Amino acid sequence: MKYYYDLHIHSCLSPCGDDDSTPDSIAGMGELNGLDIMALTDHNTAKNCPAFFRAAKRHGIIPLGGMELTTSEDIHVVCLFDKLENAMEFDRYIGGRRILIKNRADIFGNQLICDDTDNITGSEEHLLTNATSVSLDEAPELVKSFGGVCFPAHIDRQSNGVIAVLGVFPESPVFTCAEVNNPDNAGKYAVQCGGAGKRLLANSDAHYLWNIKERGSFLELDCERGEAAGQLIKYLRGEI
Repeated sequence: MKYYYDLHIHSCLSPCGDDDSTPDSIAGMGELNGLDIMALTDHNTAKNCPAFFRAAKRHGIIPLGGMELTTSEDIHVVCLFDKLENAMEFDRYIGGRRILIKNRADIFGNQLICDDTDNITGSEEHLLTNATSVSLDEAPELVKSFGGVCFPAHIDRQSNGVIAVLGVFPESPVFTCAEVNNPDNAGKYAVQCGGAGKRLLANSDAHYLWNIKERGSFLELDCERGEAAGQLIKYLRGEI
């Protein structure tokens, strides 16, 4: 069965995200665009994931929780979880690995926490986009220990991409998949990140509602919708 996806989306909680990108608006845009599975991946936090899960189910979207983790090397890694409780447990753990610097909303942007009907319920006090103390080497096993999977983000971009930072796609740690921002780059970067067997995803890294992918990229999973989130995590880990 084909599942159309976008697995890298930022909400108004990311300081670089638009204030209109609330959890409900993101899920609603996914419904309009004909997506099946969406993941909310704010910088170094999952605090808008509870609202996103509720909104997604209302809009007929299969939700994944997660975050875009910034490693100690300043490399962006997308972390995904099929279960909300695992995403929130990981959020609490990463909260202890963040370097706390007060956010300047006038410089970096707002960091808004919402409910599933667009009401602002709070904000994050400390800047979310700076590096954590989690290294690239420890990220895959760390995320797996919380029931998730992770992969290097936008490897075809200069900003915070693993190839741009390290010069090569590392052989270690082992990543079973990676992300390109531009689908046209998939063939070129499949070679750079290990060729056969490496699963490449094309995600939007949307910071605005209009950046969210339309119905295009899909994964084929041999399951019904109720099992799709769990099967997707297994697929990205290379277990199926």
